[in-house]
Amino acid sequence: MPLLNPFSFLLFFILSTCCVLNLSNATSRAPNRMLALVQDQPLVLKYHKGTLLKGNITLHLLWYGTFTSTQRSILIDFVESLGSTSSSPTPSSVSSWWRTTENYRGGPCTLVVGSQTLDGNYSLGKSLNTDKLLALASKANYEAHVVHVIMTSADVAVEDFCMNQCGTHGWGKRKDGERVAYAWVGNPITQCPGQCAWPFHQPIYGPQTPPLVAPNVDVGVDGMVINLATVLAGLVTNPFEDGYYQGPPSAPLEAVSACTGIFGKGAYPGYPGNVLVDKTTGASYNAVGVRGRKFLLPAMWDPLSSSCKPIV
Repeated sequence: MPLLNPFSFLLFFILSTCCVLNLSNATSRAPNRMLALVQDQPLVLKYHKGTLLKGNITLHLLWYGTFTSTQRSILIDFVESLGSTSSSPTPSSVSSWWRTTENYRGGPCTLVVGSQTLDGNYSLGKSLNTDKLLALASKANYEAHVVHVIMTSADVAVEDFCMNQCGTHGWGKRKDGERVAYAWVGNPITQCPGQCAWPFHQPIYGPQTPPLVAPNVDVGVDGMVINLATVLAGLVTNPFEDGYYQGPPSAPLEAVSACTGIFGKGAYPGYPGNVLVDKTTGASYNAVGVRGRKFLLPAMWDPLSSSCKPIV
């Protein structure tokens, strides 16, 4: 996919398709944040009258490759923060960011962490394509209201990783006809930190502003948080290619991917916007989760205002 003008006022990313199980279905991707597209028409994500994921959704996590316990705890804390049941979340909490998904048709979606599987032996090798990702996602018995989330370590190559995606979500059908929803994100620290861990790493193209300090002192995993947030928001609001999106279904702009590059007010290409800074560590963040964990989360499109809504 060609690199487009990085100096465009708004950054939007081209999302691609990939195959799933027994059918070819469009798959939404957390795009390479260095791919930019000028968007002239109003930002409206049209509802295409399909099923959204609402109610209680369980995320089964598969750790594929080598992750430290600290790395796993960062990502688990993020997912648990999304499902926080606080009745009065603070404006800069992770749960308040996620509650924007309630403004999409159908009401709230509550995410909870389900089972966790460690695959430190790289059961399908260190080079994965879409078929292998789906094979990993469909190993377990079918369960309703379940999404399988695959996270690959820095030494695992995944089809199209860094080329035009930093993560993806999609679905397929099992042999019994049941639909399987899945998501994947990879650790970009060794393969493409300038593409998939920005703004915590110097970009490879465009304005060379200084990178922000990662709030959890792990550029790759803090980048994974941004990509996982992007993928999960797209997953629940457009799980089967007929939910909320703009553009063609083969390359949709979704809840967060339509707002790529925006983390705070005043954002422009190469500058993520005004965010919070930890006075002690100098780390940049805009959301606080469980156990006081800090994260930097991208803006999400809000149906009530038809605009990208940064959390701070």
